[in-house]
Amino acid sequence: MRRYSRRIFLAAALASTAPLALGALSTPARATGGPEFSRDVVVTLARNLAAAPYEPRASVPQDWQDQSYEEYQTRWFRSHDALWSKTPRSYNVDFFLPGLYFPRPIVINTVENGIAQKVAFDISLFDKTDKAPELSIDESLGYSGFRLRTELQEPGKKNEFCVFQGASYFRAIGALNTYGLSARGLAVNTADPKGEEFPEFTAFWLETPVPGQRNMVVHALMDSPSVTGAYRFDILPGQDTVMDVEATIFAREELDNIGLGPLTSMFLFDQTNRHRFDDFRPAVHDSDGLLVVNGNGETLWRPLANPTTLQLSSFVDENPRGFGLMQRPRLLSDYEDLEAHYHKRPSLWVEPLGDWGKGAVTLVEIPADKEIYDNIVAYWRPRERYNAGAEVTLSYRLTWGSDPDLSVPQVINTAAGARIFGDPGRIMTIDFAPHPLFADGPDDIKAHITSPHTTPTEGVLQNNPETGGMRLAFAFDPGERDHVELRAELRKDGEPASEVWLYRWTR
Repeated sequence: MRRYSRRIFLAAALASTAPLALGALSTPARATGGPEFSRDVVVTLARNLAAAPYEPRASVPQDWQDQSYEEYQTRWFRSHDALWSKTPRSYNVDFFLPGLYFPRPIVINTVENGIAQKVAFDISLFDKTDKAPELSIDESLGYSGFRLRTELQEPGKKNEFCVFQGASYFRAIGALNTYGLSARGLAVNTADPKGEEFPEFTAFWLETPVPGQRNMVVHALMDSPSVTGAYRFDILPGQDTVMDVEATIFAREELDNIGLGPLTSMFLFDQTNRHRFDDFRPAVHDSDGLLVVNGNGETLWRPLANPTTLQLSSFVDENPRGFGLMQRPRLLSDYEDLEAHYHKRPSLWVEPLGDWGKGAVTLVEIPADKEIYDNIVAYWRPRERYNAGAEVTLSYRLTWGSDPDLSVPQVINTAAGARIFGDPGRIMTIDFAPHPLFADGPDDIKAHITSPHTTPTEGVLQNNPETGGMRLAFAFDPGERDHVELRAELRKDGEPASEVWLYRWTR
């Protein structure tokens, strides 16, 4: 049997598309003999790829890869020449160059009236400064990713809100946000001693929008040594940007450590570990907590940590209702950063659609000493492994922007410090947002504080005049332990009156 490489296979699949003339990206002509396109086309491509041995894609020339970060920034796409920019269509698309962190180009296609058409690479669509290095030009070049722009708040002005670039990473924002955390198509072997695998989106199909169309549909083909996949993103920007994701993945090899709906973020410090950083800012993070609504309807809040050693936490569940990484402090004074604007970073909520079965929401926290490192990963890990040859289809919704609207009072801050007077140990304070359940004051609210490792104090619950909510303070003595698990929740008349606060103290 003749062996087809991944590159030959893709080339054959796309050979009959009519490439755009260089410099004509803004007004693509309708293909007249190109292949018909549907989601099934991408599914078939992924299925056939999984049946063949993995072959890595070719990289761009070495001089492109050897650029410094500063050199890579000396070239940029001219947005006024974007795809569809000279048409009345509701979206524009900008492209990114390869090189530096993005050594392998991707294939980008447009789809109009069910016909696919390849977008040709055009270096002339990029401007550069006089410090831009001279780089070789050959047929191996291609775009490394793209961003979507549409009208968000100002009529007639198309602002960016979504980027797909690098491996299977993508990120989006609501109308009032700045970019922060990212999502991925799939996580494979995260925090595994044998090393993590990063599947890549190798080809995209952008469904051409009509004038006034509010949503944008993007298809993606994923490839990796152990898994392939076909993805469909139905993207609706606004105050929150909502993505409905449909994914079909095919296992080349046995998959016993995968993450569905994976999120990647950064947490450096806040009031729980402020003492470790000599920094003028009170907090630095893209996300401050993991939120979970489990299959029983219980709402869990786990403040994030920047541990001194790799830390994994699993929240065992069946058919979770949602999970995500939240950014709750929303004042500039919470961070005092006039450049990074951490108070505008989006939260990201994952809502499974359909049956996700048994597994665990998994949180990986990696030590970091600088804010340039994404050190937080959260995902759903299925309990059952996927055997080689398995085909799995799943759907979920991603909401970028504000926290989900849940009924119980939220935890809005966690702080920690040494117990200076009296018995040795640590003091924890938990602030809860204002809520009608607190209208009668703390007397009718009961605090439940437990730990499998130590005996916490009973706790003191008070009104917080600064926040308008309540504060719970308690102490515990870790003794000689390296870590202590803590759990706290408020209840009123026997019913939940807060999220369940879960915390892992480490020495």
